[in-house]
Amino acid sequence: MPDRDPEEIRKDIDQARDRLAATVDTLAERANPSRIADDVKTRVIAIVTKPAVAASLAGIGVVTVVLLVRRARNR
Repeated sequence: MPDRDPEEIRKDIDQARDRLAATVDTLAERANPSRIADDVKTRVIAIVTKPAVAASLAGIGVVTVVLLVRRARNR
């Protein structure tokens, strides 16, 4: 392997260090618990607001209320 200029080696090391720092910053941002919670919240809201899911949840809610009312009346 031919001898490399020390300045060139230093530049390569600096570039590798910068790439590593950027990667670590990206991983830290992705692993941030509040960011993860926000992402999950956004996905859940997107799913729940779909018409089919919203109608199903409303139906489940109505059935639950009816069952609770009938149970309260039978006591």
